[in-house]
Amino acid sequence: MDWIELFFLHPVSFYQGAAFPFALLFNYLCIWDSFSTWARYLFLLAGGGVLALAAMGVYAVLVFIPAACAVVLVSSLGPQDVHRWTFFFQMSWQTLCHLGLHYTEYYLQEPPSPRFCVTLSSLMLLTQRVTSLSLDICEGKVEPATGGIGSRRCVSEHLRKALPYCSYLLFFPALLGGPLCSFQRFQAHVQASSSLCGCSFWALTWRGLQILGLECLKVVLRGVVGAGAGLTDCQQLECIYVLCATAGLFKLTYYSQWMLDDWLLHAAGFGSACDRSTGEEGYVPDADIWTLETAHRLALFTRKWNQSTARWLRRLVFQQCRRWPLLQTFAFSAWWHGLHPGQVFGFLCWAVMVEADYLIHAFADSSLRSWPLKLLYRTFSWAHTQLIAAYIMLAVEGRSLSALWSLCNSYNSVFPIVYCVLLFLLVKRKHKVN
Repeated sequence: MDWIELFFLHPVSFYQGAAFPFALLFNYLCIWDSFSTWARYLFLLAGGGVLALAAMGVYAVLVFIPAACAVVLVSSLGPQDVHRWTFFFQMSWQTLCHLGLHYTEYYLQEPPSPRFCVTLSSLMLLTQRVTSLSLDICEGKVEPATGGIGSRRCVSEHLRKALPYCSYLLFFPALLGGPLCSFQRFQAHVQASSSLCGCSFWALTWRGLQILGLECLKVVLRGVVGAGAGLTDCQQLECIYVLCATAGLFKLTYYSQWMLDDWLLHAAGFGSACDRSTGEEGYVPDADIWTLETAHRLALFTRKWNQSTARWLRRLVFQQCRRWPLLQTFAFSAWWHGLHPGQVFGFLCWAVMVEADYLIHAFADSSLRSWPLKLLYRTFSWAHTQLIAAYIMLAVEGRSLSALWSLCNSYNSVFPIVYCVLLFLLVKRKHKVN
């Protein structure tokens, strides 16, 4: 159970909470006209630098270097080339850092430094912002900095043009977590005359109460999981109970962290309650707990799980692929997460399950006529969706080969196998019909 303990002892929540007063201070200072736009950019950037040093220590350099290189590339390359080169550099850098984690965990057989784990998490979020910005420039949504690094403009002019990009890539409310915020939306909020919202107090209070409730549920469920058997020593149907309890604890941890990230962004004035029109889709929170817990379709669960990341993957990979877009999207997600054995298996299994989900529900919609059968089917599909999601979650979070082997050898493997069999039969039937 070491990998579970490592997951729940992650220190990101502590530093997100420590940044909360500074987010409120930024929101308050934005009321005053004397707090200029450039001062706001500097405040957010300086806060990101301080938070990175506090949370990551010397590893913060691994975040500062790619952020600086991304700004140089964005400022020097044309719209046609900027996305290709920034994507290549950022993913290469992130992959090298993940390989360092592989070396520590699998070769040296040592637990990774918590600060290094925080750094990798921040790097993954930085990749989202870098690629989102480069895509916006490539698609003409954001005007690139003119002149380039090699122009004859003075240094101060270069720095003035680069400051919004630097601030966006390292601004402290989103440095360690939170939904992806586009550069357009970030710039609109910073340049607005006031970030403080009249309803922000009640929005923050409600989110604080939700976080408190989720943390209380986590304490209760952690005691249940800790007192029971694990996947390595569970017996037959007991493994299904272990699967549900452990996945429930993972879900509560994710929900709590997403709510905390959302809370911090609201405190800084970047939340949905403070949304302003930017000509694009507004704020997208990562946690839609009700939809996730009531979803009877795995495809819906997939779209709503970590919503901003799901939309980012759809834009970055799915919409760019002509062949096998679903498989390529989940394969890239495994690469982005670090290519641990459990992650590779989990995300590829997820892709197959979603493909099966489309065919199964299309067949059911055309075959079931009476409402009792539809109700019964919806109940069984809800249960199966939640069990498959739990199975994938344990595979991805387990990461190592030993944890993956324990999961695959348990009775829980029946659930994805059922979907695989149905996928095979429905594909065969579809070919016959065609």
